[in-house]
Amino acid sequence: MQFTHEVEQMCCVAKGPKNPPAPIPQEGGWTHVKEINQISGLTHGVGWCAPQQGACKLTLNVKDGIIQEALVETIGCSGMTHSAAMAAEILPGKTILEALNTDLVCDAINTAMRELFLQIVYGRTQTAFSEGGLPIGAGLEDLKQLRSITGTMYGTSAKGVRYLEMAEGYVTGLALDEENKVIGYEFVNLGKMMEAVNSGKEDVLNMPVKDFVKKFQKTYGRFADAVKVINPRKA
Repeated sequence: MQFTHEVEQMCCVAKGPKNPPAPIPQEGGWTHVKEINQISGLTHGVGWCAPQQGACKLTLNVKDGIIQEALVETIGCSGMTHSAAMAAEILPGKTILEALNTDLVCDAINTAMRELFLQIVYGRTQTAFSEGGLPIGAGLEDLKQLRSITGTMYGTSAKGVRYLEMAEGYVTGLALDEENKVIGYEFVNLGKMMEAVNSGKEDVLNMPVKDFVKKFQKTYGRFADAVKVINPRKA
């Protein structure tokens, strides 16, 4: 370590206060964090690219400073899905400091990593007050049948609103009352549908298409009271 001439000529003055770093809440305890391996917690947050053409929701489960679990969800430009595929492979096994300084391919994912880093090191995780934190795999609990929840709605002043996809699933019908106001909707749970397809059961796969879709179709709201039901993608 090099010192300037001015510093070398100075006499030593003893340091008085020896206050430690402020304690942060982590997995049900209070920790005076001095090393990266003292950091633990599960949290998620959103990042965006510079031209704001896409966003990433990143979920990390950190144990003893190491990212053990990463969930990467994206919306926006189509190339983000490929970037997310690489980031999901890159992140697990890295310390949060390494991950902060790693090129995660997409600017939105890099920004999400930065925002999560701040949450984690300041003790602002979802598990700050949960004793022992959450097990590896908890990141998947936000998903319905391992599909991201993406709300997709469209509306115009001339023709009104169209629900296209809700948390429950793919919207197939909008229920309207006598004033043409939306009072409910019909949807198909695509996650459960694909689970059935992947099961390979012949009695399910050999069903007529209409019956098969109907098996995973449900309604929400006052759908039964509809005066008229419209297809939100055609009518």
